[in-house]
Amino acid sequence: MGDKSTKPYTTGEVANLCNVTINAVKKWIAADKIKAFRTPGGHYRINRQDFLDFLTRFKLDIKEAIFPEKKKILIVDDEPDIVDYIKGAIESMGIECQIETASDGYDALIIVGQFNPALLILDIRMPKIDGFEVCRKIKGGLSTKSIKILGVTAFGREDMNKMLACGADECLTKPLKLKEFQAQVMRLLR
Repeated sequence: MGDKSTKPYTTGEVANLCNVTINAVKKWIAADKIKAFRTPGGHYRINRQDFLDFLTRFKLDIKEAIFPEKKKILIVDDEPDIVDYIKGAIESMGIECQIETASDGYDALIIVGQFNPALLILDIRMPKIDGFEVCRKIKGGLSTKSIKILGVTAFGREDMNKMLACGADECLTKPLKLKEFQAQVMRLLR
């Protein structure tokens, strides 16, 4: 029973996490807004799943802070400096994420199958298999079509339009503007 991930919350812990008083939590319990059970000593306890359901139902924005979900991001670019820049830009955003990298389209497709990212940041012009083909394959696959794709290119509007036509969710030009890039990453991870 000592496992932290299964141990039920006390009303005090829930009050702390929600920035309210213990009385407010007791009112939620009385109003059937949050499910709770009583210990033999008469104290309320709230199971983790019931707390999570409560946060979801009432759309409390603390859910992400208490139950962070690691977003998986795959960065695909054949230029190590660009990969480092993108990785740094994402890490500085402070989001819970797991980042993988690939240096060509062929490796990207293999990693997508194993890693199952939520977001793919994809360079368009690469050796072996280019970004257009990677995008078409991912958006055409049953198990991969929901992966968000952010294309990046140094070749301007024509490449961007072609990438969007291949199914990319968004496309940006290099050199990447930090704030614009971070805003798109946040939008696509939502």
